[in-house]
Amino acid sequence: MRHYDVTMPRGTRRGRPPHADVLTPTEWRITHAVQHGMTNREIATRRGTSVDAVKFHVANVLAKLGVRNRRELRQMLRKPAGSALRRRTTVTTAPLTLGALGQIARSVRDAAVSEAWYRDVLGLPHLYSFASMAFLDLGGTRLMLSEADPPTQTESILYFRTEDIEAAHGTLKARGVEFINAPHLIHRHADGREEWMCFFKDSEGRPLALLSQVAPPATAP
Repeated sequence: MRHYDVTMPRGTRRGRPPHADVLTPTEWRITHAVQHGMTNREIATRRGTSVDAVKFHVANVLAKLGVRNRRELRQMLRKPAGSALRRRTTVTTAPLTLGALGQIARSVRDAAVSEAWYRDVLGLPHLYSFASMAFLDLGGTRLMLSEADPPTQTESILYFRTEDIEAAHGTLKARGVEFINAPHLIHRHADGREEWMCFFKDSEGRPLALLSQVAPPATAP
């Protein structure tokens, strides 16, 4: 005698429902982490999962996007279907002008201790913290303290604000600038604002970055 699951209509497929986008939300998050330069182990630690699980997702991402390896993936600009950057209707046509510095990054041995020092000793307003990073306000420029043991000895990275990171990325590439990775989503704020970022090299091979905050399109009343 055949038995059917009475909780599901006949013909209904088990498993996850098909996703409307080329990648699932988890695959997008792992894609952007890879593009940011994180290793499988770093991604697994950040997400609280196994390295094998991350490898499985990365393999799926490479297959779905038709790229051969992580190097190609880091240079590919793709936007999630529901992202604010993809849904933006206005495109910048003016000549490229980089705005004021949006962020300066500094690696520290202990993010919590350094956050307290910069906040309580120097009096810098604390903006927010997550994972092993703390963000403080330098008179309108964001200071990012990123935990590393030992702290890296490279110079602080300067992050230039730009209204249109896609246009800035394309213009600088056309000028011969070497990009380390393509624009990728690094954070989505509670109000829906997205932060997109990409890194490139100066004339001496030192890293610089573009930073863009993209607000979600306004909805009609």
